[in-house]
Amino acid sequence: MYDKLFKIIDDRREELAELTAELIRFPTINPPGDAYRPCAEYLGNRLARRGFGVEYIRAEGTPGDTDRYPRINVVARFDGRVAGPTVHFNSHIDVVEAGEGWSVDPFAGTIRDGRVYGRGACDMKGGLAASIIAAEAFMDVNPDFPGAIEISGTVDEESGGFGGVAYLAGKGYFSRPRVDHVIIPEPLNKDRICLGHRGVWWAEIETKGEIAHGSMPFLGDCAVRHMGAVLEAFERELFPALDRKTTRMPVVPEGARRSTMNINSIHGGQTDDFRPGLPSPNVPDSCRLTIDRRFLLEENIVDVKGEVTSILDRLKRERRKFDYEIRDIMEVQPLMTERDAPVASAIARGIREIFDREPEYVISPGTYDQKHVARIGHLYDCIAYGPGILDLAHRPDEWVGIDDMVQSAKVMAIGLDILLRGQFNG
Repeated sequence: MYDKLFKIIDDRREELAELTAELIRFPTINPPGDAYRPCAEYLGNRLARRGFGVEYIRAEGTPGDTDRYPRINVVARFDGRVAGPTVHFNSHIDVVEAGEGWSVDPFAGTIRDGRVYGRGACDMKGGLAASIIAAEAFMDVNPDFPGAIEISGTVDEESGGFGGVAYLAGKGYFSRPRVDHVIIPEPLNKDRICLGHRGVWWAEIETKGEIAHGSMPFLGDCAVRHMGAVLEAFERELFPALDRKTTRMPVVPEGARRSTMNINSIHGGQTDDFRPGLPSPNVPDSCRLTIDRRFLLEENIVDVKGEVTSILDRLKRERRKFDYEIRDIMEVQPLMTERDAPVASAIARGIREIFDREPEYVISPGTYDQKHVARIGHLYDCIAYGPGILDLAHRPDEWVGIDDMVQSAKVMAIGLDILLRGQFNG
């Protein structure tokens, strides 16, 4: 059976490459959320031709959703001849901005030397295309399969997923009894299974001051200087403490097997829209700092926040006029699906069949939409598996290998066979 399945996928190699290129040609840049609707409709029309029932779901009221930039998601479902489990392939269609440094047009979908180039090729339109070819090939070989297959193209993953998987999960699209197993074709390399991700806490810290004329700063209180004291304390105390924390989670790369915190942005004083860029004559009465704290399975979110607030509270006691506010932006718990969970086991057997070696089990250093499947949908049989080299994501001349997509499609098709039919002829 697998020989026939593999031949169908091999014969559709050029179609797989062209499908990836067509998806890249939709410039689904986020922000602001360009071309979401035409990309979703392209996917929906293709899957409808194969007999899938198609829904378009707009995530009204979510961040960024407007009539000009509607958050349009597509969910397609094909029900088999008899009842059984449902396998859902979820891919995000949004991409980050192209940036500078490209040698090819980032949205031309260039096919050259066994690769497809373009923004989103690796992250993750190549994975989306591979999942479609895998599902269609499986359906060709097994027209009477039990259960159901779902394929979704969702939005806003690059900005947190709130208009995509989070919204759909809240509507029941990622919960039992509708769905049993979820595969997210993120680019974690074709012989790796990603079991989850570290936790994240985003927050904004604001130090307060008192406005005054810049020529007489002694009459005011500089919020930027107060923030300088915060940064100094972080450098002296917090960052060294975080670097000493390690995890049993198989996070890649190696440096991410520790707790980390990034300073995302800092701004104090005159607002950014002050033009033509002249300096402000004022003592700043506010300074804002955004932090991106990634934490480990062994850590507790209460303690993670306490490490920061304890420093701020101490500065408030010790530093004259120091005052602050802290606002949560987002928090997500760490996730790690067990290696012997059904979906991980099925994909592992596919990797053994195609590559004749054991899969590498990894944890992503950053979060992806699995967080919403678990947090909102309460569905934990979920992994990330897909073609593409993670290090190429978001970079100039991003590409995905055609051979990698073909091999990953075969792995996905085997996974479908095991999850839906309970078969393995390897």
